Amino acid sequence: MGIRFGGDYNPEQWPEEVWAEDLELMKAARVSTVTAGIFSWARVEPRPGEWDFGWFDRVMDGLAGAGIEVCLATMTASPPPWLSHAHPEILPEDADGRRRWPGARQHYCPSSPVYRAHAVRLVERLATRYAGHPALALWHIGNEYGCHTRQCYCDVSAADFRDWLRERYGSVDALNDAWSTAFWSQTYTDFAEVLPPRTAPTFPNPAQQLDYLRFGDAALRACYLAEKEVLARCAPGVPVTTNLMPQHKPVDAFAWAPHLDVMALDFYQDPFLSDDHLRAAYVFDLMRSARGGQPWLLLEQAPGAVNWRPRNGPKPPGAMRLWSWQAVAQGADAVLFFQWRQSRGGAEKFHSAMVPHGGPDTRIFREVAALGRELASVPEIAGTRSRAAVALLADWRSWWALELDSRPSTALDHSRLALEHHRPLYEAGVACDVVPPSRELSGYRMVVAPQLYLLTEQDAARLAAYVRDGGQLVVSFFSGVVDAQDRVHPGGCPGPLRELLGLRVEEFWPQPEGAALTLQGAYRGRADLWAEDVVLEGAEALARFTGGPLDGRPAVTRHPYGRGAAWYVATRPEPALLRALLDDVREAAGVAPVVAGLPAGVQATVREGAAGRFLFLLHHGERTARVTLPEPGRVVVSDATGRPEPAAGPGDPAPPADAPVHRITLAPRGVAVIALPGADA
Repeated sequence: MGIRFGGDYNPEQWPEEVWAEDLELMKAARVSTVTAGIFSWARVEPRPGEWDFGWFDRVMDGLAGAGIEVCLATMTASPPPWLSHAHPEILPEDADGRRRWPGARQHYCPSSPVYRAHAVRLVERLATRYAGHPALALWHIGNEYGCHTRQCYCDVSAADFRDWLRERYGSVDALNDAWSTAFWSQTYTDFAEVLPPRTAPTFPNPAQQLDYLRFGDAALRACYLAEKEVLARCAPGVPVTTNLMPQHKPVDAFAWAPHLDVMALDFYQDPFLSDDHLRAAYVFDLMRSARGGQPWLLLEQAPGAVNWRPRNGPKPPGAMRLWSWQAVAQGADAVLFFQWRQSRGGAEKFHSAMVPHGGPDTRIFREVAALGRELASVPEIAGTRSRAAVALLADWRSWWALELDSRPSTALDHSRLALEHHRPLYEAGVACDVVPPSRELSGYRMVVAPQLYLLTEQDAARLAAYVRDGGQLVVSFFSGVVDAQDRVHPGGCPGPLRELLGLRVEEFWPQPEGAALTLQGAYRGRADLWAEDVVLEGAEALARFTGGPLDGRPAVTRHPYGRGAAWYVATRPEPALLRALLDDVREAAGVAPVVAGLPAGVQATVREGAAGRFLFLLHHGERTARVTLPEPGRVVVSDATGRPEPAAGPGDPAPPADAPVHRITLAPRGVAVIALPGADA
């Protein structure tokens, strides 16, 4: 099959005479896969219990005849108007009790038994009808869970929440203990008294808020699992997935991963952000890591502009290709777009598509078709994997707890801090997995843990065992503060990491906006956002604060522990300083970059497998860059912006076109894929 290529196909928006043209254009663009039916519920069930699949049969048959496989959606992402009209109780409510009305999409309460019953009935019809269809390759359940209705606070959700709490805690006494309800006279005598954390006079109970975030994720996942059960029963053997979103707070990607046969992602890079490829790099690493390195699917991106940002810029020439190859370089086995043909009406009519309003004689379609041909030329890449010696820890539970109200600072942004710790590794050209702290870590030489505010005793013990066995661990500030129920660990920060880090934190010193700190010692430079009064208990201070109330107090520490070492950073260093620190930890861990001396702006990754080893070079910078390869290789993908340079001396005859090369010259937005020795390509 190779790398899947295509996009969302919504033929219900167009008369049937357009469908034939669609198939011809898809073949011309080398489309191999489409996602079909995402928003087709109202068309296949126009009235309750009245089914019309004839038109969709023709769509599926046409795609099969053209040799195009279908990722078939369950069509449940947007209920038809008749459902909410007949059952307004399915509509979600916000924390103020205001109802969210139909007229857009995703207008359902995830806990609604009425919504779930109608959704399951539809999925059973779909699965029974298309289980053996030759076009069916994959099931796409729902769509972007939690995108618009992240949580519902209605009475139906309240009842579901109480059932969830009974299962989690078993008794009201256990709930009261977990939620610290002795504070502010919040003690419950019956589960019936418990409500969602609706708008209150002041800060709601933080443990209640944290559990409601857990519950909200579980309620969305219950919708997914209800549909998955039907598919497993009616269409066994067909893999299932759903499209997650990047750094999407309501949905814990690690909790969902075991229930997906393949991870899938929607990602829309912003052409107005010169460094948005760094965000992509982090998210792509997370997607690849969520199922232990298994290739994943990029199910949606835009070939040009989107419609939902305040200012929607188009992708300049070459950007769509570069960013598509970035996904492949970081483990994707599919490059799909939203959508195939640009809508004439509706809320997304200004969202770009593979076939724009102007038709195939447009820059976007020409670039799309060229990319399709290019991806089809290297089918051997599909199925290969990346290997990383470094892991960065991410934990949705800690993220949820960190950003609740009544904290020392509202400036602590989990996503931003995660990206800031990932960036030095990316820029150093080091392969990095993004994994939860519950993951087995023994295969990594270095682990970076940015801000594990919520940390259980079990996960802390796992980190200690990792370092004791020879690992190098970097922990950032405000970590190990609370347990799973947002209760401060005995003895304060860093709680169960105290022995491992060889220190304790006596006091937090969040910084006012715009304030700067100065560090002296092995790491000299500026820092901001946060500081801590650290008391050493065996650790060595590598850098100290200078000036101000923390003058002379430790800012960066290192503590030998067993055969490894644990490093602690009690502030937010400026980027160059953090890079220097992580470079030193990498050296101590013996972690080498994919390509030594990588020029600024160039990304380097390797995928390998039975078909061989492939080096990807992607140029996100603004100036021409020359890359010396770690070993000679044969170029399998390049273009006018990527020029191989053979290692021939002056006056030597030109080598054959497919001869191994030692250097590559990349212009901005250039891409090159090199088969390294041992590759079968």
